[in-house]
Amino acid sequence: MPKMVLTAEYLSINSNDLSEYTRKAEVTVEVEEKDVTNYKSLGWKEVIGGLKSGTLACEFLQDFAATKLDAIMWPLLGTVVPFEVRADQAAVGPSNPSYSGNVLIAGWSPVTGSVGDEATVSQDFTTSGAVTRATT
Repeated sequence: MPKMVLTAEYLSINSNDLSEYTRKAEVTVEVEEKDVTNYKSLGWKEVIGGLKSGTLACEFLQDFAATKLDAIMWPLLGTVVPFEVRADQAAVGPSNPSYSGNVLIAGWSPVTGSVGDEATVSQDFTTSGAVTRATT
């Protein structure tokens, strides 16, 4: 059985490679469950898929220096921008698919943490439109 440890994940937001700041990037896609149960279902619940939605959940190591993470993300607040996530920074291929789409930058938490903590930013971004999977 193949196994994998994530050691070089790739994350791009608005064409900025943010991999050097990224500790976690998770793409989650779901489909609404619509109940279509009727009397002909004979007591069994029947469901079909409805609208699709997704989330890009990230954890970053903060950097306030000019042209670094905070300077990249702050101006994007309130905009819809492209993203791309890969399990590895290598080229896209059958064993390293790319997941991409657009996300709304609806929030940014530039300063979080307690005394002695590393400066991190944990933020979830909602997808806008389709999320695609590519292998070429």
